[in-house]
Amino acid sequence: MDFAYVSGDPALDLAGTVVSRRDMPLDGLAAPGDLERWVAECDGLPDRVTADPAAFESALSLREAAYQLALDRVLGRSFDPGGLKTVNDMAAGPVPSIRLDDTGLRMSGDLRAVLSHIARSAVVLLADPDAHLKECGRAVCTRIYLDRSRGARRTWCGMDECGNRVKAAAYRARRRASTAAEVHAPGSTA
Repeated sequence: MDFAYVSGDPALDLAGTVVSRRDMPLDGLAAPGDLERWVAECDGLPDRVTADPAAFESALSLREAAYQLALDRVLGRSFDPGGLKTVNDMAAGPVPSIRLDDTGLRMSGDLRAVLSHIARSAVVLLADPDAHLKECGRAVCTRIYLDRSRGARRTWCGMDECGNRVKAAAYRARRRASTAAEVHAPGSTA
């Protein structure tokens, strides 16, 4: 599975590793190696971490808690107490080291530090009353994203995955409707 980093925050991107949660969930993190690859590909996180089974299970717990809390925020309901405990406990963990060099910011640390960093990111995001969190407008997509667009008018988590599919489906529907109207129009030879 290719990972998409379109949510605008690493905690939301981690939550987005489960695709289509309502219908046919597809988990992109089936094994510790998947998590290692996800972390390595995520901008701003260390490119080399190892995930033992315990750390992998912690990551999955953080993912589900972050998703639940973000969904609570989107739906305007109180935060799930279990999700709050998970995120807050992980946010209290060790922090990664950061270093600036000529190529930019470098972060290093083990997976526990990475998970703590992601949990802290979730805390900051979810505490921000001005953050516009939305669920993707594509019916089968359950990704929650941070809408930073002008006027918070973004509809899809990303154009490549969802926006293009929705637009193509709408185009096909308009074409079918147009063809059907031509066939049933008075004076048509069909």
